[in-house]
Amino acid sequence: MRHDPTMGEQAQDWTRRDVLGLLPTLGLVACAGTRSAEPLKFWAMSYEGDYSPMLMPAFTAATGIAVDVQSLPATASHEKLLTAQAGGAMPDVLMLYNGWVQEFATIGAIAPVPSPALVADMFPGVLDATRVQGRDFAVPWSVAPQAQFYRRDILTRAGYSAPAEDWDGWLRMGHAIKRQRPDDFVFMLLLNWPDTLITMLGQTGATMLRDHDTRGNFQTTEAKAAFAYYARLFAEGLAPKALSTEIQDPVAAFAQGYFAIWPTGPTTLLDLHRRAAEIPAERWGTARLAGPHGLGAVSGLSTSLCVSASTSRPTKAWALVRHLSSPASELRYQRLIGNLPARLSAWSSPQLRAPILAPFKEQMRFPTAAPKVIEWERIKLEIQFAAERVVRNVQTIPEALAGLDSRVDQLLAKRRALVEAGTLA
Repeated sequence: MRHDPTMGEQAQDWTRRDVLGLLPTLGLVACAGTRSAEPLKFWAMSYEGDYSPMLMPAFTAATGIAVDVQSLPATASHEKLLTAQAGGAMPDVLMLYNGWVQEFATIGAIAPVPSPALVADMFPGVLDATRVQGRDFAVPWSVAPQAQFYRRDILTRAGYSAPAEDWDGWLRMGHAIKRQRPDDFVFMLLLNWPDTLITMLGQTGATMLRDHDTRGNFQTTEAKAAFAYYARLFAEGLAPKALSTEIQDPVAAFAQGYFAIWPTGPTTLLDLHRRAAEIPAERWGTARLAGPHGLGAVSGLSTSLCVSASTSRPTKAWALVRHLSSPASELRYQRLIGNLPARLSAWSSPQLRAPILAPFKEQMRFPTAAPKVIEWERIKLEIQFAAERVVRNVQTIPEALAGLDSRVDQLLAKRRALVEAGTLA
């Protein structure tokens, strides 16, 4: 089991009274001693799916509602959910990555949130990512913004007490570290991890789609600036031209000083805590990511909870969503998997007061806004492929961005036809 890297076991565990308190709000009439004949079905991915069963006993004990949890492999979950929707076999409650909410709402797979109270206590930027045409279709749940993990000892030897906060400063700091450690790299920016580049595009103000989000818009000054800066980090030897398959244990690489700066999410806190023998806590810290002119917005992987539009038990399904997204459940998840609570009220807990978490909390207030189109996940891959071609000197930036616009236009062809026909706003 994973353990909390922060301050002790200040858990707010769900009690029988806590869970029963959600039932009148949603109109659920149930006897705590009577089990439902058929369990609710809940599907989730990654660590959320693996550890969700640990959140169910309190809910079942108080409501009599059993829950059957299925953990889906992240790489196959999108296709499995679409197949389930087409075949009328959706679970009652499902986890979606925030980038998928638009798609599943558009195809009628998920129901709108029935009560404003379910989403009344969320970080505004996180909540906005799940809204479709002004309506809430998901309850934010597990948030993983990027911050930069850094080696305190390596930065100190290069004359820095903390990472630089702007792009020019990042470069100067990078070269200062490189002079001290010429055989190592500075930044861990693996070529098949797109979040850092997506963050850079957002920080320059790049509007990645145009014409009502029906065409690519990457041949702009802002997009060129983000690509140029990203490519420069590789061209100047500050980051390796490598994929994650070539650096299979990034924690070990960070511990050995192969990198000094690692932009990544909060689950890394648990990895580093678990491997403290390799890299003691005093050797590393966290800080907000640098931006073009100072600290700015970042990309990150966030997930939300949704209820199937076809469930025959919507009241019970929403009761489960309320339980899973409660501060107590979110805090337990933070101890188990490292991802952070989307509810503002959860952050008053002593559990989240550790200084190492402060940069993540601040970044949650400044998320980059991704285009709300069904094709966004595919577009992200095309962005990263284009960047890799630039980094490996296969194409120039103008060539890569022109090709990117062309491929994105192809991905958006169906959406463009619907908008032009007036059937999609």
